[in-house]
Amino acid sequence: MRGRAAGARHRDRGLRVRPGRAPWILLLPAFAGAAFLVLPLAGLLVRAPWPDMARRVTEPEVLSALWLSLWTATAATVLSLLLGVPLAWLLARTEFPGRRIVRALVTVPLVVPPVVGGVALLFVLGRNGLLGQYLHAWFGIGIPFTPAAVVLAQTFVAMPFLVVGVEGALRAADRRYEEAAATLGAGRATVFARVTLPAVLPGVGAGAVLCWARALGEFGATVTFAGNFPGTTRTMPLAVYTAMQSDPEAALVLSLLLLGVSLAVLAALREKWAFVR
Repeated sequence: MRGRAAGARHRDRGLRVRPGRAPWILLLPAFAGAAFLVLPLAGLLVRAPWPDMARRVTEPEVLSALWLSLWTATAATVLSLLLGVPLAWLLARTEFPGRRIVRALVTVPLVVPPVVGGVALLFVLGRNGLLGQYLHAWFGIGIPFTPAAVVLAQTFVAMPFLVVGVEGALRAADRRYEEAAATLGAGRATVFARVTLPAVLPGVGAGAVLCWARALGEFGATVTFAGNFPGTTRTMPLAVYTAMQSDPEAALVLSLLLLGVSLAVLAALREKWAFVR
């Protein structure tokens, strides 16, 4: 018996793959994939006009575009949290007719070109849009081509990232704690605020970071719905596109600045949220 058991353990050890060593057939495509992602970024660093970097970064147009991108991406993330977390809870924890259709519609912005989202927003909230015509006629509110349009465009393309992440966290959460709290007399709102939300907070945070990063880099929906007006709706991606038409070095500087902001956020949150570990 001992001999057979020892032989079985020996065979098991022989069949085990040593940890940390990838099969050789995967190494070449893995390195090629890493090079494909890293080399373009390295090219930005190599070609950057470092002697003029400080002067270019502090130009008023650059600072204006950077500030607009930062605050609109933050506002879009806050709006996504206010709307997306309840929506994710609805999709994860309730049953209602058409839930699969609603989930599919919520994820549509992930797959359609952002410019299509901009056109859709324009035909709904524009001055002659389905809702925009009433906002303009009754309240004198015009949303397109304003900073508010930037926030709405960013929210449209970024909120699905938050909803998908939070819904996944809700489905994976242990519901026994919620049931225990309900058994002890806690109301639904109390259970959500005191038990459910803290349990899925890492998922909410990860989704919020993804949402913010997506909003920061949004281009297509923004240029279609909000336009490209300096100091008003020209975010950093739009500034990069505009500079590329006449001053490639300026576009390079703006790209590096945008890349630096994104990397700084990911580095600061690296140890906090699981999705970047």
